[in-house]
Amino acid sequence: MAKAAIGFGIVLIILGIAGYYAAQADHRSLTAFIPSVAGVLLVICGAIGSDPDKRMHAMHGAVLVGLLGFLMAAGRILAKTMKGAPAEGLALFSQAAMAIICLIFVILCIRSFISARRARKAGPTG
Repeated sequence: MAKAAIGFGIVLIILGIAGYYAAQADHRSLTAFIPSVAGVLLVICGAIGSDPDKRMHAMHGAVLVGLLGFLMAAGRILAKTMKGAPAEGLALFSQAAMAIICLIFVILCIRSFISARRARKAGPTG
């Protein structure tokens, strides 16, 4: 999962950078880099998780980043919609893409955690 964290992190970094530069110059905001911040955190967790001794803690940190990323992006969409001023255009795309990417990452992590637990309970093979 460490490589997956790095991969998902890179995708989020690209999403943030692309979202910032895709906006018109007079409408650019540093908030467009929010996916990039989450992406950098995932890449760091993935890099730390490459060490087998630190993998479990790093991947739990990565799934926490993914979960918070999903909740922030989805919550932002929901909050703006409930206020009657839903996000639109590039902002909506960026928020929805971040929510989907983070949700997929969290689901993959949970599946990996379940699989690792089952493997530990089964005991050593061979």
